[in-house]
Amino acid sequence: MTGPPLDAAGPSPELLRARAFMSRVAEPGHWALWRFVEQYGPIDAVRAIVAGTVPDDVAAVTAARRDRTDPDADLDVAARHGIRLLVPESARWPTTAFAALQRAATAAGAARRVELMAMATPPLALWVKGSLDEALPVRSVAIVGSRSSTAYGDAVAAELAFGLARRGVVVISGGAFGIDAAAHRAALAAEGATVIVSAGGLDRPYPAAHANLFERVAHAGALISESPPGTAPQRHRFLSRNRLIAALAGGTVVVEAALRSGALNTAAHCVNQGRPLMVVPGPVTSGRSAGCHALLRREGYSALLVESVDDVIGVVGRISEVAVRTAVNTNTGSDMSRRGRLDSVDALARRVFDGLPARGSISVERLASRCGFDIREVIRALPVLEMAGLVERDESGVRIAVELG
Repeated sequence: MTGPPLDAAGPSPELLRARAFMSRVAEPGHWALWRFVEQYGPIDAVRAIVAGTVPDDVAAVTAARRDRTDPDADLDVAARHGIRLLVPESARWPTTAFAALQRAATAAGAARRVELMAMATPPLALWVKGSLDEALPVRSVAIVGSRSSTAYGDAVAAELAFGLARRGVVVISGGAFGIDAAAHRAALAAEGATVIVSAGGLDRPYPAAHANLFERVAHAGALISESPPGTAPQRHRFLSRNRLIAALAGGTVVVEAALRSGALNTAAHCVNQGRPLMVVPGPVTSGRSAGCHALLRREGYSALLVESVDDVIGVVGRISEVAVRTAVNTNTGSDMSRRGRLDSVDALARRVFDGLPARGSISVERLASRCGFDIREVIRALPVLEMAGLVERDESGVRIAVELG
């Protein structure tokens, strides 16, 4: 036994074992389990699950595996494969990435929209091989599309990924055949960073033919999975995995997708989380582009047509610019005024800020109502305002940052 791979930020072995237990005892994306862990903490939650003293909805997803889950064995296998367990209690947890996911899940819970709650449930832990930057959504783009892509789709995906990687943008995808592979390989060719979000255990790359690609990505970026080592990729895990691709990226580009493509599921997660959705058009005679065109026509999605790297940067670049300006001002010790910070964000973020009460907090739902926006637009704007130091969150919702009040 080599012992659990400890995260550099120092979560205790007991806490890591509890989180490892959670990642095995239930399938990813269960809202009831996530809320139970949030309420009682992972260590006490494990004790209750093992004892069988949990609510019925938690028991329903944990009872089958609770007596045969061995977190020490999973952590041992992970250590042998160079995989570490990253947990929300770690300083390196990608908080920014999952902030929009958590807000979307909380808003769905308040509205009792069960289908959206499942779509937006944050992960309980992540198995990681490589280096995961907690600020990923500030400078990252997901590129997804058909597994049976055409030469046109592969060329467009490669051109976008290469150009984005050259500009320091992290390229995120799922490691599959087709568009995913074209994007990862182009980012590697540009000597940039790329991330594979896998639907199975990281000790068994899927598809197996991409084992070498997975290894190269682990050295140039990171491999990520919610599933512990040894887990086989199954259809429901791919669908659950897609919400993480959308969350870890500042925006998602669908390059080529048929009407029943899994990429459309990633697009739905992107919209649900309030992230920008971008779509590359294709020949009207190609079934591989029919899903892309359907996204552009779909009411409520506000999908943006993009054709080039500059188009993509134009959509997601504003978030990066805000983050860079905020970091520069923080590092130099200067104190931007409220007006200066507001000038640094886009028009949508300014209007959301104007909807905040002068004193006290407000829920995301009420803020959307005051602004006259769809809740997804508000969720999209809040990370920009947070990065600029204009707003902060508390248990009641969001409020104007104390230093500005």
